[in-house]
Amino acid sequence: MTYIVSLLMLLLIGIFLWEMRHSMRRSSESVRLIEAYIDDLDNPRLIEEIHSYCKSDFKLRRIMKKHSATEADLAFIYRKLLIWGNFRKYNRFIPITSFFYAYSLNYLLSHKEDDPKSLTQKMMNFFHI
Repeated sequence: MTYIVSLLMLLLIGIFLWEMRHSMRRSSESVRLIEAYIDDLDNPRLIEEIHSYCKSDFKLRRIMKKHSATEADLAFIYRKLLIWGNFRKYNRFIPITSFFYAYSLNYLLSHKEDDPKSLTQKMMNFFHI
C-alpha cells in the first residue's frame, strides 16, 4: 500500500514540476515579446512569433486547430485588443499576453467578431487588471 501511495506522490510531483516548467516557459516568452515589441506594436513579426508559439505549445495548438486559426485571425484579434488595451501593467500587456493562455485564446477565437471593448474587458478581467 505504501508503494502505491509513494508512486502516486511521485507522479503528482512530476506533473507539478512539468506544469511549472510549462508555466515558466510561457511567462518568459510572453515577457520577452512584450519587451521586444512594446515600442514597435505594428511590427508584423510580433504576430508571426505569437502564431509560432501557439503552434508549438501543446495546449494552445489544440485550440488553434479547433478554430482553424491563422496568423490573419490573430492579427485581427490583436488589432481589436490594441484599441482598448494599449497599456502595460507589470508583465501584462493585454494584446500580447492574451494569446498565451488556453482559456483566453479559446475565448478570443470563439468571440473574434465581438466588439473591441468587450473583448478587452473580458481579458482584463481574466488577468485581474
